[in-house]
Amino acid sequence: MKKILNLQCVSCGKEYKTGDLDYLCASCGGTLEINYDYKLIKKRFDYDVLERNHTYDMWRYTDLLPVDDNDGIPPLKVGWTPLYEAKALAAKLGISKLFIKDEGRNPTGSIKDRGSAVAVARALELKAKVITDASSGNASDSLACLTAGTNLKTVIFAPANTPQAKLAQLYVYGASVIRMRDDYDAAFELCRQASQKYGWYNRAAGINPYGREGKKTCAFEICEQLQWEAPDKVIAAAGDGTIISGMWKGFTDFSKLGIIEKMPQMIAVQAEGSAAIKNAFDAGAAQAGSVKAETIADSISVNRPRDSALALQAIKESGGGALTVTDGEIISAIAEFAQVSGVFAEPGGAAPYAALKKLAAQGKIKKDESVALVIGGNGLKDISGVLKAVHIPDALLTPSLDDVARLAGVETGEEQ
Repeated sequence: MKKILNLQCVSCGKEYKTGDLDYLCASCGGTLEINYDYKLIKKRFDYDVLERNHTYDMWRYTDLLPVDDNDGIPPLKVGWTPLYEAKALAAKLGISKLFIKDEGRNPTGSIKDRGSAVAVARALELKAKVITDASSGNASDSLACLTAGTNLKTVIFAPANTPQAKLAQLYVYGASVIRMRDDYDAAFELCRQASQKYGWYNRAAGINPYGREGKKTCAFEICEQLQWEAPDKVIAAAGDGTIISGMWKGFTDFSKLGIIEKMPQMIAVQAEGSAAIKNAFDAGAAQAGSVKAETIADSISVNRPRDSALALQAIKESGGGALTVTDGEIISAIAEFAQVSGVFAEPGGAAPYAALKKLAAQGKIKKDESVALVIGGNGLKDISGVLKAVHIPDALLTPSLDDVARLAGVETGEEQ
C-alpha cells in the first residue's frame, strides 16, 4: 500500500514493510502501529473531497485506512453514528457544551464494528479462510456479523462472563463458538495459540493493529460533525485500551493533515475492579501490568490490557487522564443517563457518563470546555447487567381506570 510508510513497534521502534507481518513485533513482541505517508494522502484527501462524498459511513475515510481493495469492504453500514448535543444534561452537570457519540447505532450495537470492519477487509485482501477472535461479546459479535455472507469462517473464543445477548448474536450470525470456563485472558491466549498453529487470521485487540485503525474513524466523525473541530475533552471507556489509542490516532491523523488545529484531552475510564491502565498511568509506567478483573461491565473487564502502551501514550501526549468508577456508579449511571439523554447504554457504555459526573462534581471540567462522551455499546447487548439498574415489579395487575393515574404517577387534573 503506497499510502502506508511502515508498521512500527511502539516498544523498540523496529520498522516493518506492509505484508511482512500483521501482528506483534518479531523482535520484542511489542504492539505495532501503522504509519502513513501524509504528504501523499494530502494530495487526494481534504475538506472538498469529503464534501463531495455522499457515502456516510466509516469508508468515507478510506484514504486514511489500511485498505486497498474496496471489493473486500463489508457491505453493512458501519459508522457515521449520531453525535447529539446534550443541552439538558450539560445544564444539569454545569458544563458548557456536551456531545454524545452514540456508537450503539452501529450494526451490532457497538463501536467494535469499526475495528472488525477493517480487520475483515484486511483478512479478505490476504485471502484468509478463517478469522478468529477472543472477546466477551462486542468485538466477536461484530466480527461474526461482518463476516456473514463472505467466504470467511469465523471462530470465536468466548469467556465465561459473556452475556447471553452477546452469545445469542454469535450463534445467530453462524460463528463457531468455543465457550471457555475461564476469563477473557485465557480465551485470548487460546485464540492466539490456535491462530498461530492453524494459520487463522487473528483480529484480537492489541495483537492486530488493523482493528485499531477502524476505531479512529470515530474521531474523524466527531471532528467532521463538529464542523472540523475537536472537542476539548473526549471521555471513553478502556478495557484493552484500543478505543483510546485508536481515537487518538484519528485526531493525530487529522492534525497532521491540517484538518483540525487543536487536539483533545483523552480521558480513559475504567471500572474500579479492572483498573490496570489507570494504575499504570498513576505510576507513570509505559505499559500496564495485570490485575484480577472483576466488574459488571464485561466489555471493559480485562486482566492484562493488550494495547496499554499506545493507550497510555495517547493519554500522556494529549494531557489527559485516567479514572475509575465503581460498579455501583456504573449501575446508577445506566438509567440516569438514559432518562436524561435518551441513549441506552450497556454497563461499559455507561461508565463514561459515571466518570463525567465525577469529573464535573470535582470541578475538573472548565466552564468553557466542550466534552464528547463516547458511548461504546447499546444497552440491549447486556440486559442482565442493565436490569440491575431498574426495578421491574413481579406482580401483574389488572387495574381499573381509577388506578391508571395512580400507577402512572401523573396528575389527571380532575377533581376527586
